Amino acid sequence: MNIIIPMAGMGKRMRPHTLTTAKPLVPIAGKPIVQRLVEDMVATCNEKVDEIAFVIGPNFGKNVEEHLCKVAEQLGAKGKICYQETPLGTAHAILCAAESLKGNVFIAFADTLFKATFTIDTQKEAIVWTQRVEDPTQFGVVKLNDKGEIEAFVEKPKTFVSDLAIIGVYYFRDGEKLRMELQRLIDEDIKQKGEYQITDAMDHMLNKGVKFYTGQVEEWLDCGNKDATIYTNQRILEIKNGKEQLISASVTIENSVILEPCYLGENVVVKNSVVGPHVSLESGAQIYDSRIKNSIIQSDTVVKNVQLENSLLGKNVNYSEKPGELSLGDFSTII
Repeated sequence: MNIIIPMAGMGKRMRPHTLTTAKPLVPIAGKPIVQRLVEDMVATCNEKVDEIAFVIGPNFGKNVEEHLCKVAEQLGAKGKICYQETPLGTAHAILCAAESLKGNVFIAFADTLFKATFTIDTQKEAIVWTQRVEDPTQFGVVKLNDKGEIEAFVEKPKTFVSDLAIIGVYYFRDGEKLRMELQRLIDEDIKQKGEYQITDAMDHMLNKGVKFYTGQVEEWLDCGNKDATIYTNQRILEIKNGKEQLISASVTIENSVILEPCYLGENVVVKNSVVGPHVSLESGAQIYDSRIKNSIIQSDTVVKNVQLENSLLGKNVNYSEKPGELSLGDFSTII
């Protein structure tokens, strides 16, 4: 089994945080989004994962590349870095990892997390994971026949076709066949709104007789913008509470209350404060005389005498004496 993680997007909806940190590396309960995604994907595989290919932008940097390869190695797989020079759509992004498109292939885009309670049925030709949504007009959806097989992919239907939204997670039993279909889009210049889309490749495969099935996730968690990321942090803390060590042994807590679930990383300092519930304090964060809930405070940030809720603060931020809800990028100072 090979895993492919396209993650080269600029993350514009997450600015200012993605000006200095690639969106899939924004931390959720102490781990980067992409690390949590890959861990959950590996947990669903009923066979060994040989290779994890990360499709990134050319400017992500050596440190990011080394971190991603380390994540793969910790999961018993070989890490591979592939580059998408220009954002030309989902099909193009996957094809940037062409050498990994062989045998069984599991693909997930790194702006989403899901509650993984399934195992992959590798005997099926192809699986597209979905989630029921209230308003299907905002999503690509799948239409099923009476055998439970996918009979059509419909992009943002104006009239009701299905409420099963495609979440960006796919399995293909024959990676080489998918690679040929993706290459066909490039060779014949088949685009939608200027981009090469995986749904066009899957449509062609469907018409050629490939049987597609749907898998449903119990919960689909988006990390597309600040509010969605904070909500995802809340849910991951709830899901992982009692299953992961969320509070480091090196934390200093004085005259303070921690309302779990919370994540407190290495060398975090909390004094004269109430923290939680649903707060993540990354390594080296310092909190003084404050009340913080439902927020993410990244590494080496210092917060003094504030009330914060539903907020996301970047790395090395200094923030004091201005209560509210906010989103601050790395190396900001407000006093």
